[in-house]
Amino acid sequence: MTMMAAAGLTVLAAGVAQAEVVDAQPNGFEVRREVVANAPAATVWNVLVRPSKWWASSHTWSGSAANLSLAPASGGCFCERLPNGGSVLHMTTVNATPGQKLVLSGGLGPLQTSGATGALAFVLAEKDGKTTVTVTYDVGGYVKGGLDKWAGPVDGMIGQQVAGLKAAVEGK
Repeated sequence: MTMMAAAGLTVLAAGVAQAEVVDAQPNGFEVRREVVANAPAATVWNVLVRPSKWWASSHTWSGSAANLSLAPASGGCFCERLPNGGSVLHMTTVNATPGQKLVLSGGLGPLQTSGATGALAFVLAEKDGKTTVTVTYDVGGYVKGGLDKWAGPVDGMIGQQVAGLKAAVEGK
């Protein structure tokens, strides 16, 4: 076993995060991440709906997560202000159940300029003062060369955001 593989197993064994490309086909894919936050679901929710607190600036069009906002109500916007007065609608809120579930619809990043769209779901389950956050992103549609090639990179990006959410919730 390589050193990198051993390190990866150590991280998974520690319960930090579980990652999975659930399915990858030319016409779509599903990625799933799960993490346990040391906080009640209400606390996780309050951070979740403020992406400027946890989304990685490297995955914004403006270069700063401070420009992100999220309206946690059906029809709401996961949006970004651009420095020149422009804006980006990343996704639309389709289900907001405080402390339990947030579902957004749309294509993130370069998927916006393709024929693909997806459902990004955050499901919160609290037990003993800790909250398991399960994040799935199901993407389907057309991308030249096939969406299956996007599954791994998108999984990595989602993993970065989930780690940022956990860190922000736990004050790290």
